[in-house]
Formats: sequence, C-alpha cells, structure tokens
Amino acid sequence: MQLPDPIQMQPLVDPIEIMQALARRRAIFHSEADFQHAFAWEIHRSAPDCDIRLEVPVRAASSAIHLDLLARSRVGQMAIELKYKTRALTAALNGEDFNLMSHAAQDLGRYDFFKDLSRIEAFAQAGPERIGYAIFLTNDSAYWKAPSAIGHGYAGFAMNDGRDIAGNLCWGERASEGTRRGRQEEITIRGCYRLRWLPYSSLAVKSYGEFRYLCIPATAA
Repeated sequence: MQLPDPIQMQPLVDPIEIMQALARRRAIFHSEADFQHAFAWEIHRSAPDCDIRLEVPVRAASSAIHLDLLARSRVGQMAIELKYKTRALTAALNGEDFNLMSHAAQDLGRYDFFKDLSRIEAFAQAGPERIGYAIFLTNDSAYWKAPSAIGHGYAGFAMNDGRDIAGNLCWGERASEGTRRGRQEEITIRGCYRLRWLPYSSLAVKSYGEFRYLCIPATAA
C-alpha cells in the first residue's frame, strides 16, 4: 500500500517534538482534559506567537466540526485531536498522586480515534494553509497489539502497530448492537496511513506502566 506524500505545509510546531518535551515534564496525566491542557501549554512554550484554542468549532468543506485544539499563526492553522485511554493505575510522581480509571471498551476507543482522524482530514482539506494531527496516548497494550484472532467485530478499526489504514472502515458481523449503538456509520479515511506506535513513558509500577502513542498527520489530498 502506497503511503502519502509528505504534507506540503510545514506544521507550526512538530507534534512529535511536543510529545517528547511533554514526556520529560509529565509522564502521566490525570485525564484526557489534563492531557489536552498540558499539550496546549507545551505548544505555547514552543511557539508563543501561536494563538491556541481548545474545544473550538471550525468550518470544514460542508459543515462545522469541533476540534480539541486549534493553533493559528500568520502562516496557517494546525488542528489536533487528542485521545487519552487508560487502564487502572495508581502512582505517585513528584509529590503528586495519580489514580487512573480503566476505560475498557477498546472497540469504542478505536472507532472514536478513527472518527477523529476523519474529522482532522476534513479540516486539512478545507484550505491550503491547514494541517492536522490525530494523537492517541494510552497505557493499554490492547490498542497497539494485533487482534488475538481473526473475525473480531472491531477488526476494521484495529489500531495495531504496522497496520495500514485507508478507505472505508466498518464493524464486522460479530460486533454487537450495543457496541454499534451511536456508532453505526462507516468511517471514510481519505488518505493512507501506516500506524506506528511511539514510546512515551514508562513507570515503575506493577502493571500498565508503559505508555505509547500514535501521531497521525492528516493528508490534504
């Protein structure tokens, strides 16, 4: 499968560098909102001339879409969708206590991530000075591992390392009605992406101390 050409517009900041800088300051987050706020602040530290907005509606090709984060400068706009899905973990770091909940429902987490990617594509394709990224941070290895068997209902939305993503993604026949509820629609991915999980942090805890992330740049085809 052919991978996309490099995005013509250069990002206002490099999201990978932001994640690397963030990992040195924050190995773990209390919640998705905590992660989003810390990411936005790290962008501000790296590019103080950028205007940053959280939870903002923007105009895409045919409708308004809501974005987790929008950074704007004189040279363009960069949108980022951020997901943070965790397994239960208790840790104390630098005098701060963390008690992460277990989100489970990985099939829904997978669907929602690709919905984010589709939304970011719509943003990037609505103008020549736009670029977007979908980022997913987790300590749940079920996301970066391949499905344990063929025919899982969520197989169309698998996020395992090395998988190529393109075209229409949909549920398999084994997906229950409860799983599909509110998420029945196929998701169309216009670009072509290879999923590469990157290391984020590793905590000295009994289990689920390893965090990895995906950072997918949306193509502006």
